[in-house]
Amino acid sequence: MNQFERHAKIRGALAEKEFISQQELSDLLGVSKATVRRDLMEFEIQGLLKRVHGGALALSQARDETLDIKFLSASCPEEKARIGRVAAGLVEEGQTVLLGGGSTVLEVARNLFDRQIQIITNSIPVVQVFYDCRQAEVTLTGGYLYPRLGLQIGPVCERMVKSISADLAIMGIRGISENGLSDNNAMVVESLRAMMKAAQRVIIVADHTKFGRNAMIRVAGFNEIHQIISDRDLEPQYRQMLDDRKVNYLLT
Repeated sequence: MNQFERHAKIRGALAEKEFISQQELSDLLGVSKATVRRDLMEFEIQGLLKRVHGGALALSQARDETLDIKFLSASCPEEKARIGRVAAGLVEEGQTVLLGGGSTVLEVARNLFDRQIQIITNSIPVVQVFYDCRQAEVTLTGGYLYPRLGLQIGPVCERMVKSISADLAIMGIRGISENGLSDNNAMVVESLRAMMKAAQRVIIVADHTKFGRNAMIRVAGFNEIHQIISDRDLEPQYRQMLDDRKVNYLLT
């Protein structure tokens, strides 16, 4: 495969998802990682991507609004507010809680403002909720800052999360289907998996629009979580799906 063909395939891959790893590109193109790195350096010089640990992040002007925290917050706001209140009610005083990113988890955070708990998060928007809080103790994971979602991800984030033990992890997700939980970004997926392993109990908060979606990368099966909190607009077929798999869920 010549350079022109390689570059065309790289453009196609970055058009489909914002992050792609060097290993994925090496497998896709049938070339060494050294060749991939050289190609990515050229794309970075052209301003088409940003090289990050293990791969590249697309810098396309045609941005996917579903990866923008402001856009996400405007979708199903009443449902997310109810989910946030119910999820926060499951947190006990003195617990250590891992909070992931996303607009639904942000609603959970707003309902935890006056609680005496320890919060560990990779979400800048979640941290901003607690800026003036004198009750909760808040720790950021550190890591590469994912634009627009305000998430810290990557090896630094994962190492920090793997070094702790939490009572509870509350996380959002891009897709829930019969195949389990899924997301589109490999780096986000790894941070989610690390959080799940670090917590004694895992709660997924997701409004009804997340059901029936199969995102690109599988995060976990239903047997790896303890509860899903959604809203009462969840369609009967997805309620049945959860029942069939014996998933504990609450509808707000």
